[in-house]
Amino acid sequence: MSELRSSIEQGLKSRVIVCLDVAHGRVVKGVNFKGLQDMGDPVELAIRYQEQGADEIVFLDIKATLEQRANALETVTRVAENLSIPFTVGGGLNTYTDVAQFLHAGADKVALNSAAVKNPELIDQIAKGFGSQCVVVAVDLNQEQQLGSDDYQVFINGGHTPTDLDAMQWLKEIEQRGAGEVLLTA
Repeated sequence: MSELRSSIEQGLKSRVIVCLDVAHGRVVKGVNFKGLQDMGDPVELAIRYQEQGADEIVFLDIKATLEQRANALETVTRVAENLSIPFTVGGGLNTYTDVAQFLHAGADKVALNSAAVKNPELIDQIAKGFGSQCVVVAVDLNQEQQLGSDDYQVFINGGHTPTDLDAMQWLKEIEQRGAGEVLLTA
């Protein structure tokens, strides 16, 4: 909070970025991606948040990668058609072609997590092809379970699968590869 207060005092504007977790075409809420409860239609909620003053909407299909299916292109198109604020899409985007489809459907940015970990060169390709400003790498972290460890472990597949990546090294690498933003979840 003191950093936010300091930023505001220095004249930096705070931004409200709403993250909509989506599963099977519906906005859901849960704890650690479990016990999901339906919260409503993503198009209606995105419009409502925009009307309430949100600066950006992030739409994450939290089940797409785990269920090995593509993100909902039709839903993303409907959301993008109704927003005038930046719109980021993530979940189930595994290739440059996937990314191109969603950017052409109206997304301003794409968020990668599992695909970036499995194929880090994808970050480079997207940054080169579309610009770093549209590449967001989502990083799911959790503190390692070993006694006395302060290190954080990187997870993929909607927070279900631990990796052997060192969190700080991974964050440095994604920046060097051209990611314009990091979406950090801990």
